[in-house]
Amino acid sequence: MLKVSDAPQRNAGPQKKKSHTARAKRPVRKLNPERLINLYERVRPKYMNLKLLLPVLGIVAFGLAMVYAASWYNSTIYHGTRFYYFNNQAIGFLLGAILLATAYMVDYRTYKKFYIPIYVIGIILLVAVFIPGIGINRLGSSRWIGVGGFTMQPSEIAKFAFVIFAAAVATKIGGEKHEILTLKKSLLILGAGLGYCGLVLLEPNLSITLVLGATTFAMLFLCGVKIKYLGATAAPALVALPIMLIAEPYRVRRLLAFIDPWARPKDEGFQLIQSLFGLGNGGFFGVGYGNSTQKHMFLPFSESDFIFSIIGEEFGFLGCMTFIAVFVFIIAQIFRTGMRCKDNFGKYVCFGIGTVIFVQSVVNLAVVTGTIPPTGVPLPFISFGGTSLAVCMAAIGIVLNIEKHNRRNT
Repeated sequence: MLKVSDAPQRNAGPQKKKSHTARAKRPVRKLNPERLINLYERVRPKYMNLKLLLPVLGIVAFGLAMVYAASWYNSTIYHGTRFYYFNNQAIGFLLGAILLATAYMVDYRTYKKFYIPIYVIGIILLVAVFIPGIGINRLGSSRWIGVGGFTMQPSEIAKFAFVIFAAAVATKIGGEKHEILTLKKSLLILGAGLGYCGLVLLEPNLSITLVLGATTFAMLFLCGVKIKYLGATAAPALVALPIMLIAEPYRVRRLLAFIDPWARPKDEGFQLIQSLFGLGNGGFFGVGYGNSTQKHMFLPFSESDFIFSIIGEEFGFLGCMTFIAVFVFIIAQIFRTGMRCKDNFGKYVCFGIGTVIFVQSVVNLAVVTGTIPPTGVPLPFISFGGTSLAVCMAAIGIVLNIEKHNRRNT
């Protein structure tokens, strides 16, 4: 006799089998590019120039990795830990990230209202390096100020403070029609730049003085000074340059070491020779990340001014060319933002920031490769130095803010 309770049991088997068959025949979900694009558009900040931000963040991350690779050996010997230089650079990166985000949110036209206080702050910081108890003297130079455990290099701030000052003055004098500035109207910009140069030269810091000087004349040119007037102002600087080179005996020795580094291979020529050894040892593909031998106390300042030599050794010629290509792309994006800006102040600020990064990069690479006499200039975003990294990232934040206004107005 068939029991009622048996019916569900007999039906349960086929139902499970049917369910199992249905799951087996379920079609595989395919990747939908359209959905990914829509998701990206929703997540992406509306006015953010990712073509500039992402390469900058990438190069900064690479710089952190290279600071560790170039410094862990010296850090272990002198500080008892592999991470001393890396940790300090990481702090600079965190501060730089905060400054970048803040600068991106602050309307860049605000700086135009406070261009005089910004310039005065730069003067105060540059003077502070000579005040006992505040200024810090290292290797015979007073280039840093420190309060407690916090230290900073004012000349790194002064470069961008001058850019804002020059852009504001050029806009207020020349107007929004990009008028040609006369010699008289350009004297204020020239005087401001020379004022910074004089204070930096007293530290003494000839390399940053040259960067500031080059930035001054570049800003005058980009702001519309007549070529004949620009030449008239550049002539005294060209005369003063050789005088500055021979004014200090150590500069003369560096110049002679540049001409023939093998004449004194254990003294002034040592650093350049070791730098070239590092670049040559890298070959085409490099010896691999972390495998540099020059960082083992052969190359002085391998984590700062000569870090490009370590990059060349570990990543070779191919890595160096890739690195330079990324730098060129970043600088091109900065100038592109300036050219698209309808506001002359924003245009000049972008041109000035791009010029500072370009000049400093070219000088650093030229020194490391033996193209110009040795001088201490950090490689932007890469070399060890929290002030340099933080200020450069803040400058990128200003450029991103200018780009944001460009896109809003189009």
